[in-house]
Amino acid sequence: MFEIVEVRGGYALDSRGSPTVRVIVRTAGGSKGVALAPSGASRGAGEALELRDGGLRWAGRGVGLAVSNVNEVIAPRLKGLDVRMQRYIDGILQALDGTPNKSRLGANATTATSLAVAKAASEQLSTPLYRYLGGVGASTLPVPLMNMINGGVHAGNELGFQEFIVIPAGADSFIEALRLSVEVYWSLKELLKEKYGKSSLNVGDEGGFAPPMKISSEAFKALEDAVKRAGYSESHVLLGVDAAASQLYDSESGTYKVDGRVWTAGELLEYYLSIASEHPIAYIEDPFNEDDLESTRKLTGKLAGKTLIVGDDLYTTNPKHLARGVELGASTGAILKVNQIGTLSEALDFANLALKTGLKIIVSHRSGDTEDNFIADLAVALNTGLIKTGAPARSERTAKYNRLIEIEEELGPTAVYPGVKAFK
Repeated sequence: MFEIVEVRGGYALDSRGSPTVRVIVRTAGGSKGVALAPSGASRGAGEALELRDGGLRWAGRGVGLAVSNVNEVIAPRLKGLDVRMQRYIDGILQALDGTPNKSRLGANATTATSLAVAKAASEQLSTPLYRYLGGVGASTLPVPLMNMINGGVHAGNELGFQEFIVIPAGADSFIEALRLSVEVYWSLKELLKEKYGKSSLNVGDEGGFAPPMKISSEAFKALEDAVKRAGYSESHVLLGVDAAASQLYDSESGTYKVDGRVWTAGELLEYYLSIASEHPIAYIEDPFNEDDLESTRKLTGKLAGKTLIVGDDLYTTNPKHLARGVELGASTGAILKVNQIGTLSEALDFANLALKTGLKIIVSHRSGDTEDNFIADLAVALNTGLIKTGAPARSERTAKYNRLIEIEEELGPTAVYPGVKAFK
């Protein structure tokens, strides 16, 4: 019943209209797992490699090589195996690739395959994916970190920081958190239209608005005004920011360009402290260049107990990179993106190390995502209490939110929504 009888790779499109890898895994018992690989625009140097074809077809972004690797290299080795042997199968994917960054097979090929295997096993067992991955203890719905104003490489405006985030931490349940967030989103839409005109309602890669703002204070003020207009306060809604500072860093001068001026690391640290004192900031992600763990550590110390300082490019879901950060006490949180490392088992090892050392895990989407809702189940499975998957708009984002609504309904009275406790 659990024998893998088919592994098939093919094409699909992601939310930016770029091709990506789709993998279907079928078992002898009739179950089917389908997974699609997401793609990031802002990538850390330590990420596993997304294999692209180059050339003229698909504007150079074709994934024919990765798809061929699934069908010609991976499939023959996985057929006949027990689909429940996730770690063994992921070990085969790593061995077949044989590189430290999945550059032979492509992380888009290995990620889609690994996730499809987990989905097929879950279906064959007639067990919800979150329960299959997390066991009977999987019951915590995540607080959504919603990117409502886009900047950086996710938008076409002049905002340096990449994401300005709304956090419905004061809700009592996930569905209430979603309702509150939607009300703030629509309030923000009205506010931006009044102040900047209809063109400000264009959205960025993650569903957040991309208004013609130039400095960060404009974005924070707009979010605070939208929260108030929706009838809420900071007891209901907190704010966050993903600086994606590696994208703002000039390696030659060792400085950052933010808000129309140049900052040293020390000056930028003071700027974050001022932002945190002026606004209800509960979350700061990638505040410095990915190699500058020391500046991140200093900021973590300065904002201890008040603001979660999170590493994304800093760690790239790699346990080795995380171990270095843990040793230095560089952050209090870490982003988990399966395609940054290339297999589910490696991502789970990363999560286990983080949780064991007291770090918060934030399960995250990518800016070029798909309608695959795997990360919703993964967040509940790990009881992380936090998820990043964009604004409450665009179907590749809402697919995750809609799945979380289903999970909360399935769990019934056993469902837990941690609210502000998720940040403690």
